[in-house]
Amino acid sequence: MIKSKLLGTALGLALAFGTAGAQAQETYIPLISKGFQHQFWQAVKSGAEQAAKDYKVKVTFEGPETEAMVDKQIDMLSAALAKKPQAIGFAALDSKAALPLLKKAQAAKIPVVAFDSGVDSDIPVTTATTDNKAAAALAADKMADLIGKEGEVAVVAHDQTSRTAIDRRDGFLERIKSAYPKIKVVSVQYGGGDHLKSTEVTKSILQAYPKLKGMFGTNEGSAVGVVNGVREMKRKIVIIGYDSGKQQKDAIREGLMAGAITQNPVGIGYKTVEAAVKAIKGEKLPKIIDTGFYWYDKTNIDDPKIAAVLYD
Repeated sequence: MIKSKLLGTALGLALAFGTAGAQAQETYIPLISKGFQHQFWQAVKSGAEQAAKDYKVKVTFEGPETEAMVDKQIDMLSAALAKKPQAIGFAALDSKAALPLLKKAQAAKIPVVAFDSGVDSDIPVTTATTDNKAAAALAADKMADLIGKEGEVAVVAHDQTSRTAIDRRDGFLERIKSAYPKIKVVSVQYGGGDHLKSTEVTKSILQAYPKLKGMFGTNEGSAVGVVNGVREMKRKIVIIGYDSGKQQKDAIREGLMAGAITQNPVGIGYKTVEAAVKAIKGEKLPKIIDTGFYWYDKTNIDDPKIAAVLYD
């Protein structure tokens, strides 16, 4: 009887330790995003969570309250690395500020997968992202067509430090400069990706340039800010946005916004986790995982292929 009890206890302990060991070995991949306030990031999160289920790994997804909070994002990255994850996903708000921590990750042999926004470094094993320069060049082509290939236009960008903002701004400016000599970009301003700040920036541009024909907003917050600013100033100009979300879709349906570029945020989240799993296994990855982009306007917003990459 005593023997069987001891045996039972020993088995119970072995099972308990076995379970604990299995839990300890669970693959953990934290994802640090640029923010949480935009619907874009919620869509990225859903893609990451789907990949976590498919690949049977644990993910966490967090970001600062706004995309202006670089210091807070760095703190989050530091805290995530302190947990000694098997890999980490990172969307940099400031592609230079994070380098010391990314070097620490590299030294600890923790693969870094950049997503949405690349890092000015060869530390990330890959970057799951939209080809933002090509997408912004398409936005410039659409703008040119809609304003008759001449006149004044302006850009409201989300920041001057993230790779996405730099590439979207430059992709637009370079295409206008190289292909449309009669179009002049009269102002490039920054609204921090915030609706309210971008609205004020838009109003100041509209006041300064009464002949302005069009504006390009480089992300969800910027584009919605442009729409609100134009509405408040009662001006009629061509507005082109980037990303999706309910307010942009409503503005397109109402005719306030001509159209926008949508990314594939669910795909970005999924591919980030998938790439992290592959990196942990030592598989070779391409430097860039291109997750695609699409133009949408009133004519195709309800097309099933387009609707699948729009997000609320």
